[in-house]
Amino acid sequence: MTNKTPISNPLDEKATRLTRLQNIKKSGVNPYPEKFAKKQSLAEAKKLKEGSKVQTAGRILTIRSMGKIAFCHVSDWSGKMQAVLNVNEIGEEKLQWFKNNVDMGDFLGVTGEIFTTKAGEISILVKEYEFLGKALLPLPEKFHGLKDTDTIYRQRYLDLISSDESMARFLLRSNIVRAFREFYWSRGFIEVETPILCNTASGAAAKPFITHHNALDTDVYLRIAPEIFLKECVIGGFDKVFELGRCFRNEGMDPSHLQDFTMVEHYAAYWNYEDNMKFTEELICNILDKFFGDCKIKIKGRDGESKEIDFTPPWPRATMRDLIIKDCGIDFDKFKDATSLRREIKTKKINLEDIDNLGRGNLIDALYKAVSRDKLISPTFLIQHPIDLSPLARRNDANPNIVDRFQLVVNTWEMCNAYSELVDPLDQQERFEQQTKFKEAGDQEAQSKDDEFVEALEHGAPPISGWGMGIDRLVTLLTQQDNLRDVVLFPLLRPKDKE
Repeated sequence: MTNKTPISNPLDEKATRLTRLQNIKKSGVNPYPEKFAKKQSLAEAKKLKEGSKVQTAGRILTIRSMGKIAFCHVSDWSGKMQAVLNVNEIGEEKLQWFKNNVDMGDFLGVTGEIFTTKAGEISILVKEYEFLGKALLPLPEKFHGLKDTDTIYRQRYLDLISSDESMARFLLRSNIVRAFREFYWSRGFIEVETPILCNTASGAAAKPFITHHNALDTDVYLRIAPEIFLKECVIGGFDKVFELGRCFRNEGMDPSHLQDFTMVEHYAAYWNYEDNMKFTEELICNILDKFFGDCKIKIKGRDGESKEIDFTPPWPRATMRDLIIKDCGIDFDKFKDATSLRREIKTKKINLEDIDNLGRGNLIDALYKAVSRDKLISPTFLIQHPIDLSPLARRNDANPNIVDRFQLVVNTWEMCNAYSELVDPLDQQERFEQQTKFKEAGDQEAQSKDDEFVEALEHGAPPISGWGMGIDRLVTLLTQQDNLRDVVLFPLLRPKDKE
């Protein structure tokens, strides 16, 4: 029996494969043909009854040959399956051509019938085969997969080839995105598309990417959120809209933050934030039931240990003020400006990054993240944010110092952000001006002023509640990963020549 295994030196392996490539051409076979009529995925083929006809294709992962028979495992996105090439079926010449020219990593199309080997493996008895593509470089060793994280991120295609778990994870992500869309459609939402290049970086408290538009000869921003445009859609007459797309924030990178990420946002006329809390519970439980069959799931805690959390509604609610008082004894309601609050935080010896440049709202947010957020594991609605942290949210009718807003926090991560929208143009103008003062004082995450949005509000808007969630974070949580990069197919990395 012979077993084709990669040559230890990749350069020698490539040279050997180049020689085989030339031999394939000399034999009159096109090593890179135009197409193949693939009729079944490998998973579909594997479900066929014994004796069924099959015509499928995929990448060769393993090759074993002995005498007048050769075995290979072929893979595609759906799984893998054994193909058996027997001299009695394909003839001596075709069998020998396969042995002489085909390597692991090459693509093969096969036509045959389903049978079960003596070892009990459902396989394809090959009647005909077509060579569909020569690989010049060896694959990672299939049974061990890639171990180097940098290679996994830079060459995700190798990770997908070598790891069934990775392939399953990204298929799950695709299906979750599809389920989001289906849920929205079933609830009467209309999907829209809004610009990525914007004149104003608005819609969230974040530092934007800046680029130059040559045709217009002006600097523009990559959107940090689609919020403003989606609200303008509601002003224009759409009752319910959503968008699923990329957003960009030029900030720090860590396991829970990427500079370019996938966000889903929706806006509903005549809703308030309470309606959106109920909608959130319904949406997430729908996703969990569809893919896990239960609202109780296993997640990977920040300590690396697996733990069960329960998403069964209703989820508990906690105010930002109460949490911070409980966890460090600071009542931010007693400090009406950033200077006095900053002094109190320093007195308590709580270290916050860039503390001297943050406005009052972002000081409160940083304080909450430092003392309280890491304690929130089970799904929790964080409510009653201070008004200076939420320049786009509606004031609470009973307490004008807070807004009608919530964040869903799970396993210490903020999974979604939502509020009753501020539709009063005079109040919105005033809050934008306050944010401008914070930005001029050094708070780079303060909101940018958006006069065009204020003008849109001046034309009149209904009550609105909006909502946004990072898809990457949700998939990371549901697949028990440590890092958002593990659920992003091609995360941005520093070029190798700058490492």
